[in-house]
Amino acid sequence: MRRHSCFGFLFCAIFLPRILGFPQANTSIDCDSLLPNYEAEPQTSAPPYLITVSFDNFEPENEVQVTLEALKDGFKGFHLQAREIEGDAPVGTFKITDPNTKGLECHNVTNSAVSHTNSDVKKKITTTWIAPHDVRDLQFIATVVQDLEKFWVGIQSKTLTPSLSESLNVTGKSKRRVCFE
Repeated sequence: MRRHSCFGFLFCAIFLPRILGFPQANTSIDCDSLLPNYEAEPQTSAPPYLITVSFDNFEPENEVQVTLEALKDGFKGFHLQAREIEGDAPVGTFKITDPNTKGLECHNVTNSAVSHTNSDVKKKITTTWIAPHDVRDLQFIATVVQDLEKFWVGIQSKTLTPSLSESLNVTGKSKRRVCFE
């Protein structure tokens, strides 16, 4: 009897998370299309998730806090990246600040995207994005997986604009411009 109990426990430990939740292994979201690698169709309704950012403007090397939050039901998985408007590749990198997140490598750039570390239901995650040099207006874009049957692709933040970090005064010396929001 003891042997059967051990087998039952082992079976549940291995297979139950895959049956009940968003599978951690073997499930990924494509860096380009932002589609999960399993057969299901994305939702077409308005997403019950919101991406907020700490700044409207940024300069190279600025750190922007990015939050993905559920408006009602939580989520089990996500993939988040920054893209220039009309762009199709991630820009900048993420500094991982939330234990429910991990950095991903897209287009051979480490931490160019961020994703979930587990299939626990999350209401909110926060991460830090580091702005690159020579980038235009951008948005954060995400795929959010509520469960294996429901996911939303292409959730967007507001547009962020690069600041003009320097302007010339009449003496020709460089002068830093400060933006207040």
